[in-house]
Amino acid sequence: MLRRSSGGFGAVALSALLADRSLASDTKSASSPLMPRDPHFTPKAKNVIFLYMNGGPSQIDTFDPKPLLDKEHGQPFKQKIEPTQFNNIGTTLKSPWKFYNYGESGIPVSDLFPYVSKTIDDIAVIRSMTSEFSEHTNANYFLHTGSGQQGRPSMGAWVTYGLGSECQDLPGYVVLNGGLIPSGGLDNFKSGFLPASFEASIFAAGESPLANIRRLEANAKLQSNKLELMRKLDQGVLDRLGHVDQLESAIANYELAARMQVTVPELMDIREETKTTRKLYGLDANYKNTRIYGRNCLIARRMVERGIRFVELTCTPGNGDRWDQHSDLRNGHRKNSLTVDQPIAGLLTDLKQRGLLESTLVVWTGEFGRTPFAQGVDGRDHNPFGFSMWMAGGGIKGGTIYGATDEYGYKAVENRLEMHDLHATMLHLLGVDHTRQTFRFGGRDMRLTDVKGHVIKDVIA
Repeated sequence: MLRRSSGGFGAVALSALLADRSLASDTKSASSPLMPRDPHFTPKAKNVIFLYMNGGPSQIDTFDPKPLLDKEHGQPFKQKIEPTQFNNIGTTLKSPWKFYNYGESGIPVSDLFPYVSKTIDDIAVIRSMTSEFSEHTNANYFLHTGSGQQGRPSMGAWVTYGLGSECQDLPGYVVLNGGLIPSGGLDNFKSGFLPASFEASIFAAGESPLANIRRLEANAKLQSNKLELMRKLDQGVLDRLGHVDQLESAIANYELAARMQVTVPELMDIREETKTTRKLYGLDANYKNTRIYGRNCLIARRMVERGIRFVELTCTPGNGDRWDQHSDLRNGHRKNSLTVDQPIAGLLTDLKQRGLLESTLVVWTGEFGRTPFAQGVDGRDHNPFGFSMWMAGGGIKGGTIYGATDEYGYKAVENRLEMHDLHATMLHLLGVDHTRQTFRFGGRDMRLTDVKGHVIKDVIA
């Protein structure tokens, strides 16, 4: 505008501003799909770290002790058994682990989690979560997208669609892949019918999380010239075709990818972290999987520091079969807890020390729980009828227990919750009214919570 109006020195000043990478239109343009947007109301949290426990941890071996199982161990199970995915039903199976009360709140936690138990006063344990599906793939879709069917937008996509991101040089929604993509594949992290810019970026574990993260051009100027030519060509196509989501998203993603070649290497370089911090996350642990998961937890903290809106961590392979112990429960759950316990406690502690926990919502859950009776001799089957998960930080009332299962830990009987309630609460803490965040598709206004969902007000501080 200044050049067209012969603004003279104004045009010179504008050119100088555009030369500054931090103010250039390609990084903070109002047209950027990830520009920060105002929430519906004042939020308690700005970011989410979603700790996905793939396979389904057993609630009665982690956060929901049931003394009756000890009393009736080895006896035929006395409740009606609902159909689940598998047969080979065994007898009542007590927990191999002991529970102890921790913190000022006195919340019981099993000795699977000696580190997380020390942070329990910052955690709200929910014991009455349910799922509509007992099979991994559909239950994973339901957890991630609010629908058991493939193809819907994930919760991370909904969050960035509604709020954008506070960081324009990194994706707003990142999945830190510990090596194990869940059943259902990458569709758990897709944008569905939302614009493609809100789809998750998958980062692999290690110092090289993405392909082509370093430029091939000899110098930055050469790459900049190529990008400028590409913008002009792309704009010419848009001028002819008008609004095309796929094309506009591709342009935005290519430009973001160019900026990531500068920012991602710095993000993933943890050499600046102190020895104390690295030890806190378990980066010196003897068990390899602890080190892998610990590094991802540390990277997640660095991501929310930089304003990335939604970060999800997947599990690390090598633990038998995820948290999915249809047999050898003791060994499988022990290895999984050894992988995640110290890193997660380190994450909560580090966030709190840095003043980030109050603005970062941390969520821990699987897609369902496990049965209180054995599958075979020493395993547990899938159980969507009542299981435990927890939340911390981001406006959550720590040291809280919400809901309850029956005396066997089989079904939710008090304050029964659905995944839609979890999603509604997560959005609420981010300042989003889940009933108002909609997207017109297929002739109706779609939303993450469909036509359901209630905010779990009792766990909010």
